[in-house]
Amino acid sequence: IPPPLDEIARVADTATRRPLIAGNRVTPLVNGEAAYPAMISAIEEAEKYVYLSTYIFDTRRTGRSFIDALCRARDRGVDVRVIIDGVGECYSLPRAGRLLAQRGIRFARFLPPRLYPPAFRINLRNHRKILVVDGKAAFVGGMNIHDNHLADRTANRHRIIDLHFRLSGPIANQIEHVFLEDWRFATGESLKPGPVQSFSTGSAICRAVVDGPNMPIDRLEMLLFCAVSFARKSISIMTPYFLPSSELLGALQAAALKGVDVRILLPGKNNLPFVHWAALRLLPDLLERGVRIFFHPPPFVHTKLIIIDRHYAQVGSANLDTRSLRLNFELMVEIYGRSVTRKLLPLFESRCRHAREITLEEMERRPLLLRLRDSLFWLFSPYL
Repeated sequence: IPPPLDEIARVADTATRRPLIAGNRVTPLVNGEAAYPAMISAIEEAEKYVYLSTYIFDTRRTGRSFIDALCRARDRGVDVRVIIDGVGECYSLPRAGRLLAQRGIRFARFLPPRLYPPAFRINLRNHRKILVVDGKAAFVGGMNIHDNHLADRTANRHRIIDLHFRLSGPIANQIEHVFLEDWRFATGESLKPGPVQSFSTGSAICRAVVDGPNMPIDRLEMLLFCAVSFARKSISIMTPYFLPSSELLGALQAAALKGVDVRILLPGKNNLPFVHWAALRLLPDLLERGVRIFFHPPPFVHTKLIIIDRHYAQVGSANLDTRSLRLNFELMVEIYGRSVTRKLLPLFESRCRHAREITLEEMERRPLLLRLRDSLFWLFSPYL
């Protein structure tokens, strides 16, 4: 690992207590057209077990395809287990849990809301997206299981651009541990993880980073602050929701002031307008110090991607807002090595070419009423 990324690795060692693992292959999967067939194919090839966790499990065509594949795996004798977030499940009818129960697939709801004993938690959601097959392959990223992630369906005005990842090699075992810990929390059942795969499938050095309200420190925010602070040449960030802490904002500003090329790509039109309005309140301070901001036109860009100095990347489920970094259960994967960032940077550059760069003058010319609206919603940013 080249300096100063070795400093990031040392900080992460202390924070996560997980080792860096070499010998992994990381394959980016753009949109549901690439991700869903790869995931279903992996389920079809499973021999021992399939572990699936998702925030939203829609029950239209895509969701039914996953349920059918899970049933076929179960019928072959594969151990199939599914975790669905208790609130995310409510995004579709009929609910996925009901369909899974009807088909005899073992599943668990993560902190579901209930009347008795009363539990109406809107926060503390399991936002992780995990698929692990036989301990050999794992899928992580930002995609839920939903037809809207099929971005080529131009007739769907709610379609989403997103990025998912297939990881093969020893890193799959770390991701499997994350699922099994969530399963133990949701069901009380402890399962033994499979053996660590000793084979090497690629050259990427990876580490799974979990974060959530059960952690004594805000791991993801601390690692992001560390990575941004050590950047020497470039920082490329793509996120759908951008409400970082004042400390992380300061680190981004400082990086730009010392000559680092800092670029942040955000959706021009957000599916949560009030989050977008609150984020607009932060942008002038960043632009004033040399941070470049891009707005991507519809369809909505839901991708979570951070690339530092062409050597380091973070991918996974977390957004750059308080809800992800402090209130949700999230999973990110650190990736060290040019072999992967060489694939990821063109994806970022392609989105930037479709986006519009905004300027400080443009933000300052906005009507006073809009700026007051943005400031009002920014006051509620810890809860958005």
